[in-house]
Amino acid sequence: LQKVHVLPQTVLYIADAETFSGHEECHEQKKARKRNSKETAIELEKLLPKRCQVLGLVTPGIVVTPMGSSSNQPQEIEEGEAGFALLFPKIDGVKIQTFHFFKDLKNRVFDENKFAEAGLKNNPDLRVVLLFGYNSWKSGATRFFHQIVNPLNEKSIILAGGQVESFTSLTSENTSAQPSDACGVIGLAFSGPQIQSATVLLDQDVADERTAEAAMQRLKAANIPERNTVGFMFACVGRGYRYYKTKRNMEADAFRKFFPNVPLFGFFGHGEIGCDRIVTGNFVLRECNDIKEDLLHSYTTVMTLIHLGSTK
Repeated sequence: LQKVHVLPQTVLYIADAETFSGHEECHEQKKARKRNSKETAIELEKLLPKRCQVLGLVTPGIVVTPMGSSSNQPQEIEEGEAGFALLFPKIDGVKIQTFHFFKDLKNRVFDENKFAEAGLKNNPDLRVVLLFGYNSWKSGATRFFHQIVNPLNEKSIILAGGQVESFTSLTSENTSAQPSDACGVIGLAFSGPQIQSATVLLDQDVADERTAEAAMQRLKAANIPERNTVGFMFACVGRGYRYYKTKRNMEADAFRKFFPNVPLFGFFGHGEIGCDRIVTGNFVLRECNDIKEDLLHSYTTVMTLIHLGSTK
């Protein structure tokens, strides 16, 4: 952190599974041992201020825009060890809040009062919610996920995200009460009247460079300011270079063509959350309706822009 001049208040880091469960040299015994994901997470968090909120995710692959690169080109990294961290400082007029809901085996009905505690209810300034489900293969996980997503399906809120393999960090709470094999939802809520956001869904009909760029044109049409804006890409593990007939980096390149100055981050996961929607004033590109399946997808990619407002 020697070159960081503004201390982070909220940190989102994402790394592929190999980074957290690979092997490292054990010098005392002079042989490799398997890394423990918790050990890796603890070492990462030692680099950060104790008071900041940290949300760490493990996914099959990542999308990252390396800082300091002269080309500033986003990269889809589907194989090998890789990771990134987004460090958000305190921003006037913006509140970023982590949250975590896990399935309580004792109660079938989700207590919606927890939404208010997380800033997801009775919050007129709520603009964007990034949602990440984990242990989605568990019995009851899909039903629980709907219990979280459906109440948030409003045209004034952008919802985006996907299903990850696991989470490694959530420093805003004590997770010891959670069963180790529970399924749940974690995420970030962005609140503030100055926030603008837009998202588009690249469905299974988007299968070549032309249709990928057409989706980016829809996102461009939202006219979201590009300064102080971050892009997110949440893609299915079934897409990437295999989906585009061995052409790599197709969707990230399409994004960069239309947004050359916006960094792009995200991951390849096991299911996607999102749809075509713009939240800027009262203009909505296309509303997600009340059909439950509208927000949850597979073999798709969700592209999202979050503008955090102008700075003085």
